[in-house]
Amino acid sequence: MINSIERTSRRFDVLRTPILGRLLLWKHSRTALQAVLFAVAAMMVIDGLIGSPLAAKNTATVAAWVHYRGLIVVVLLLAGNLFCAGCPFILPRKLARWIGRPRQRWPRTLRNKWLAIGALLGMLFVYELFDLWASPWLTAWVIVAYFVAAFLLEALFTRDSFCLYVCPLGSFNFLYSTVSPTQIMSRSADVCRDCAGKECINGRYDEDGVLVQQGCQLELFVPAMRGNMNCTLCLDCAKACPYDNVALAVRPPGDELFRQTWPRRLDLALLAILAAFAAWMNAFAMTPPVYELERNLAQALGTDQEVVVLGLIFLVAAVLGPAALAFLAAAVNRWTVRGNRPASLRSFVTRYAYLFVPLGFGIWTAHYLFHLLIGPLTVIPAVQGFFADVLGLALFGQADWRLAAAWMPSASAVRWVQMAAMAAGTIAAALAGWRAATRVHGRTRRAFVEFVPWLLILVVLAAAAVYVFLLPMEMRGNVLG
Repeated sequence: MINSIERTSRRFDVLRTPILGRLLLWKHSRTALQAVLFAVAAMMVIDGLIGSPLAAKNTATVAAWVHYRGLIVVVLLLAGNLFCAGCPFILPRKLARWIGRPRQRWPRTLRNKWLAIGALLGMLFVYELFDLWASPWLTAWVIVAYFVAAFLLEALFTRDSFCLYVCPLGSFNFLYSTVSPTQIMSRSADVCRDCAGKECINGRYDEDGVLVQQGCQLELFVPAMRGNMNCTLCLDCAKACPYDNVALAVRPPGDELFRQTWPRRLDLALLAILAAFAAWMNAFAMTPPVYELERNLAQALGTDQEVVVLGLIFLVAAVLGPAALAFLAAAVNRWTVRGNRPASLRSFVTRYAYLFVPLGFGIWTAHYLFHLLIGPLTVIPAVQGFFADVLGLALFGQADWRLAAAWMPSASAVRWVQMAAMAAGTIAAALAGWRAATRVHGRTRRAFVEFVPWLLILVVLAAAAVYVFLLPMEMRGNVLG
């Protein structure tokens, strides 16, 4: 571990850059970013509740379901988990903690990702069931519910329990920040070894014992960090360190996936696997075949309740099916490779879960960039309409919807971007899976035989995603649709 830290300390450090580094280390940098996004969230709530009921002309739906989702994959790929760093939902937590003065720790039995997995899948299901993309009013209430949940949990529990154990958006960001090109690291292992105060976790105090800078609320000890999982990129650790020994280092994208740095936990493994299949399901739900499938299932079940039909599709495609495939592949590993039989199925699932991260990220990216690139400027007239029609302020003029079509790439260009994202995600997934096999068996026939079942799942899921992206897809919230 010490040697690893010493090697990474020589990487390029963003925090050492003259302007950007100073800005990031500014005491109020995170609060400033949160304030901006809080203002955006407030605008979305107000517009969603009293603004235009047309989704394509309302900032609640346009910003949430077109721009936020597209920008989040771009930011994760190019920079890191900046959306968690600037999350507006935890901005009111100082008030929550002042009111509640939390003393309780999150229950030990719930210190895992099971609640977050359920929340992520539940959010995707609710999005589809209630057509949130078409309802500014419901979208606004989802944002309000998010604020309420974050406020209540921050008032009751210490150490950012909402972010770490509950938040579905945070878990999405944690998972896919593993492909990001930046990571919090220690500059010098010797400094961390000799540090007595551990201010990066405990916070920094002045001579009178007054806290001047809190440490990591997620209790991530910098020299022990081997990846981005659970890191909100808040930089509290860097601001609290009295020795200026914390770096925001540039690394090869997906580095931790190939080093396999996660704890061998089933919840983390299934988060990666289910999120990849949920990415396919979320895209498939926007294509014509899903409606035919729903009709056939409704007839077969003798019901006209969409919650039943759609729930069955989600349960099979995003939960039971992926889990069954993963454990089936693990069973094949156990019985076809000599020496594997004593190992548990769980050990194989946790070993090969890494390959589903780049594949899932490729599917999410291909899907979300489709919506963003079709109408990247639609948010401008939506904002104009909010200020002019809702607030009665002509700060930006009247809504000019010609701006929405001012720049729009061709359908073929968007398709090429989607296929490039899928190709990159699939290749990276195959390499990560092969790396998992060779770490145990070396470059041998035994490694190849063990990898084959996982490779088959990878190829089938990637092919299914490509098939979906070649189908006509609903624009959902885009006026240009």
